[in-house]
Amino acid sequence: QVRLIESGGGLVQAGDSLRLSCAASGRTISTYAMGWFRQAPGKDREFVAGISWSGVTTYYTDSVKGRFTISRDNAKNTVYLQMNSLKPEDTAIYYCAARQGGGVYTGVREYAYWGQGTQVTVSS
Repeated sequence: QVRLIESGGGLVQAGDSLRLSCAASGRTISTYAMGWFRQAPGKDREFVAGISWSGVTTYYTDSVKGRFTISRDNAKNTVYLQMNSLKPEDTAIYYCAARQGGGVYTGVREYAYWGQGTQVTVSS
């Protein structure tokens, strides 16, 4: 069983930066693909960024390319999401997810483990 705890969310202004962290426990995530998703009020949960178990391969949804960076530190069992140039439309609850496997996965149903989420609010 993998337990995930997100942190780092908050209220910021447009143009600001935040770094989200996802700390895993229960098992080492070094062989797990990891992803970040977000869910805004009234909308479905959507893929934001994903990273392979090795960290070599990453993938982003178009709306965050060039602004967000996903990374991982397997020694610390932690995954990060650096978010720069934040926009009001980035406002959502951000979730970390994990699944066994070597690639990058973009579907909600492809992940077996989820954190409880952290709120990110960007004011204009």
